[in-house]
Amino acid sequence: MRVLIVKMSAMGDIIHALPVLDYLHKVSPGIEIDWLVEEPFLDVVAGNPLISTIHTARTKVWRKRPFAVSTFREIGALKQALQERAFDVVFDIQGNIKSGVFGWLSGVDNRIGFNADVLQERLNMMFTTRQIPLRPHDYHITDQYLRLVSVPFGRDFRKMQLSSDIYTTPEDDAVAETLLSTLADGLVFLFHYGTTWQTKFWSEKSWIELGKALLDRFSESSILLSWGNDTERRVVMGIAAGIGPGARVIERYSLKGLTALLKKVDLVVGGDTGPVHLAAAVGTSTVSFYRSSDGKRSGPRGDGHVIVQSPLLCARCFRTRCDKDEECRQSITVEAVVCGVEKLLT
Repeated sequence: MRVLIVKMSAMGDIIHALPVLDYLHKVSPGIEIDWLVEEPFLDVVAGNPLISTIHTARTKVWRKRPFAVSTFREIGALKQALQERAFDVVFDIQGNIKSGVFGWLSGVDNRIGFNADVLQERLNMMFTTRQIPLRPHDYHITDQYLRLVSVPFGRDFRKMQLSSDIYTTPEDDAVAETLLSTLADGLVFLFHYGTTWQTKFWSEKSWIELGKALLDRFSESSILLSWGNDTERRVVMGIAAGIGPGARVIERYSLKGLTALLKKVDLVVGGDTGPVHLAAAVGTSTVSFYRSSDGKRSGPRGDGHVIVQSPLLCARCFRTRCDKDEECRQSITVEAVVCGVEKLLT
């Protein structure tokens, strides 16, 4: 059997979808699984031995040059590559117009997607031939993906121990080891300040207080601070200075390089952001906090993870900006995060 997974973006959502690979190989030994992903997120799935072929869409480039000859040529080549694979089924777990179009371009008659209750872009249903309803207990986003791919096989994913991983090169692993060899002998924490929405950030003051509390609580420990753009770098430089000795701002890594480092640290702290989900996918413990998003829906699950949800009644609003932003930031207390860390490490 040969199937195509259409999950093109974003980083966190692709990571949440990785357990479908383990599920499909368990229920259908010998299955061939292809994956269609957008170019910026290729490294999340690159090198994964559970994937037969990775197909890459350069939609960001194509939108900038919609009528360019190169755009038509690249889309045509992708269409041909998908059709040549002669899939038995396409699983559209992205659920938007873009993913629907690419699933349709595959030429496969059996294209399975979500029903209208789930979709934000209901036009997606025009491009799928079977729509799957979710069950009330399919609350976490990973369970929603697993529900969709499990229907043709009739095997309950909830009774399975499913794993995920993100593959790194020996060179990436060596660079991470070199960095760790320069640190003290205690625990290594990684703080990731940045995220996509303004309503997912935590206050710089709280990060500083957290860093000082952990260095006091865990002797000889080190705190690494990662960043994704120049603005975030300036902020984390200030946070590191506020924490003092024991805190270090690392260089900007590739996704594979950062993943290699995340595999080796003891615990990652962050909001609802890609590096937290990367850490969880490779088996590193996390403490993550959620304000506008819902930790029960998208946070890491399992004994190695602690979720801190804002207690405000208006939390889980999924708004990208809010007049109560400062109040919401303060609702995530340093004490709650420290308690989460202690639960995992003591």
